[in-house]
Amino acid sequence: LPTVGLGNSSDLQLGQKVIAIGNALGEFRNTVTTGVVSGLSRSITAGGAGTAVEKLSGLIQTDASINPGNSGGPLLSIEGKVIGVNTAMAQGAENIGFAIPVNEIKESVSDVKEHGRIIRAWLGVRYVILGKNMAETNNLPVEHGALIVRGDTRTELAVVPGSPAAQAGLQAHDIILEVDGEKINQDHTLSDAIHEHDPGDKIAMKIWRDGEEKEIEVELGERNKED
Repeated sequence: LPTVGLGNSSDLQLGQKVIAIGNALGEFRNTVTTGVVSGLSRSITAGGAGTAVEKLSGLIQTDASINPGNSGGPLLSIEGKVIGVNTAMAQGAENIGFAIPVNEIKESVSDVKEHGRIIRAWLGVRYVILGKNMAETNNLPVEHGALIVRGDTRTELAVVPGSPAAQAGLQAHDIILEVDGEKINQDHTLSDAIHEHDPGDKIAMKIWRDGEEKEIEVELGERNKED
């Protein structure tokens, strides 16, 4: 079958023209929409009917119309090279869509070719990224880091039992301040830091617990290895 070439998402610039293709609303096959790159390195929390909610980071934001049914379709440069894979849209907004950068897809393809599966490092915590407003509202001692918290349901634990985080002794309400000496904040999230590593890597964490800073080492696992 004919294929399209893959571009380089590291070279994207704001305002660059892009084209999205997909089956809009699951009804209108091969719908083509156009727009520009509206933002880079966006982080969102996304989910859909029958799917789990997950944190996505490093995304391309575009104003090319992205609708249900577009997910999995390509985001193309004006030269026809794939620079992303459409994955989400912002509800209640006009023309705010998101795509996974193609360079991340290339990594997944290489993993499947070499190992037969996608390999990603795993820590095993739920968290929110702190900022000044959240720190002030919750009377927290620091204004950056990843605050480990549980979800809204009983099954959404702060630390996954048996995970690398649990084995290293991480607890709910710990604040992960740094990973390998680099601050965790809204521009460099915990997910970003973990994504830079492979399963089996050991990382050094600085955390805030009970009024003081602590240093711990964590050996990362592999996400969804059982799959």
